[in-house]
Amino acid sequence: MKNLSKKDLLLVGLMLFSLFFGAGNLIFPPFLGQSAGTKVWVAMATFFITAVGFPILGVISVAKSGGLAKLAKRVNPVFAGIFTVLIYLSIGPCLGIPRAGSLPFEMVVAPYLPQGISKTLAMLLFTFIFFSIAYWLSLSPTKLVDRMGKVLTPSLLILILVMFIGSLFKPLGSYGAASGEYMTSPLVKGFLEGYLTMDTIAALNFGIVIALAIKSKGVKDEKVVVSTTIKAGIIAGSLLILIYSMLAHLGSTCGGRFGSTANGAQTLTNVTTYIFGKPGAVLLAVIFTLACLTTSVGLITSCSQYFTTLTDKMSYKSWVRILALSSMILANMGLTKILAISVPVLNAIYPMAIMLIVLAMLDNLFKESSIVYSLTILFTGVVSIVDSLGQVGIKLGFVTNLCSELPLYAEGLGWVAPAVFGMLLGISVKIIKEKLVNNKAFENANV
Repeated sequence: MKNLSKKDLLLVGLMLFSLFFGAGNLIFPPFLGQSAGTKVWVAMATFFITAVGFPILGVISVAKSGGLAKLAKRVNPVFAGIFTVLIYLSIGPCLGIPRAGSLPFEMVVAPYLPQGISKTLAMLLFTFIFFSIAYWLSLSPTKLVDRMGKVLTPSLLILILVMFIGSLFKPLGSYGAASGEYMTSPLVKGFLEGYLTMDTIAALNFGIVIALAIKSKGVKDEKVVVSTTIKAGIIAGSLLILIYSMLAHLGSTCGGRFGSTANGAQTLTNVTTYIFGKPGAVLLAVIFTLACLTTSVGLITSCSQYFTTLTDKMSYKSWVRILALSSMILANMGLTKILAISVPVLNAIYPMAIMLIVLAMLDNLFKESSIVYSLTILFTGVVSIVDSLGQVGIKLGFVTNLCSELPLYAEGLGWVAPAVFGMLLGISVKIIKEKLVNNKAFENANV
């Protein structure tokens, strides 16, 4: 039974960290810190649950289950197909890729546009160039993106560390006051903000990648693969918590000095400009742009490869073309609007992803029972979808009114009680069915 060496384990842990830590992960902790102000650490405590805890558990659960498709099929084959497509659409052309295209514009171009220059026109030109390069690179993916990632991710981390140390020598000021929902419900708000990283749904795809990476090192025993995945997850999770804490601190002190901004990219720009001046902000912006480009190429490539498996009528290059063009169009909505749209979408998908992970981690209790998985996801999904529709102004009459009576529904966590109820109901039905089968078998044996 072979185990990974400490060196290989560290490398796998760093690989998992780099899969999670994209350019988008930079903007949410500082924005949370800016908005939460003095209540930042209360909010961060629950932010860590959905932005770190569940993503790591997601990787482990998929590794245990042998892939997302096998895990989702425990619910239902139809659900598995629809849910997988929704995940790829979310992390790809509908949210993830457009966000990666609009982020660098907010940091590189928007703060330095001369007066009289149309921001709309500048953004159209920027995203056209950005996605043209992404399209060209995605047509023939090579090791370029991986190599750039190995340079860019450490560079980003070093810059964050330098910014944090710089803020100690040149303090931005004290923490600002909490605003919005952070004033009254920092715990719930922090939990929901963790959805925006999209790492939990991305983890459902990363799990099999990490398992294969471990097996490529010569580890064959499945139990060792899972235990190694857990250790790698602890390494990656610890790094994420450390980096997120630094960024949240910077955002909180930035809010105290500069007040509120529209998004985390602007918050981070304010921090770097204050500490290092324009040269520091430009350096961060360049690295940030390259990181977003590699993220976009990786997502366009992986999504295009997946969608080619769904139909023979569309080639890989056709999907690359479609995803690059649609992402460019959506990116022109602007980062703030993209984030606003992403909230209801992620509120619909995230609870089901969370419960799928919970079920996988507790699977020893019910042994892949379809009834347990189906009822849990059914009750979770109905409430999360109704809640998300309500956030965009679509009411379903009696159904919406009924759901609104659930505990924590107003706070965005109305799905929790139905999820627990669905799981317990499924377990009860499973036990009853097994007893009926055993009793019938006993009766037949005595005839």
